[in-house]
This record gives sequence, C-alpha cells and structure tokens, in this order.
Amino acid sequence: MAERVLRGNRIKSRLRAPKATDERRVCIQSDCETVLSRYNKREFCFAHAPVQVPRLRGRVTSEA
Repeated sequence: MAERVLRGNRIKSRLRAPKATDERRVCIQSDCETVLSRYNKREFCFAHAPVQVPRLRGRVTSEA
C-alpha cells in the first residue's frame, strides 16, 4: 500500500502580532491584587468587571 501524505498550503501573508503592554498591571478594584494579562486591555479582572449584556438577535418590538 502506498503511503498517503497530507500536505497543506503555506500562509503567504504576515500575521500581525497581538497588542500587548510591557508594564505590569493590576485590577483597579480596591483590595484586589489580581495581575492582568499583557493582552487584556481592560482595567478590571474578570471577577470585578462590570456586567455587559450582549446584543440579542431578533426583532425589536414596540411596547404599546
């Protein structure tokens, strides 16, 4: 039996590096010492982040 080889295509374009900060950042909530990731652009850690409601799909009905 002949061996089967799976070959892919090379990525020809250059990939962008993710935006990162060099400084060590901590959650701004008082009494929280959670170190934030270099790639986290927010000011709060996950436990203290304000709740954000995502956009829901569907029709917007007028309430009469």
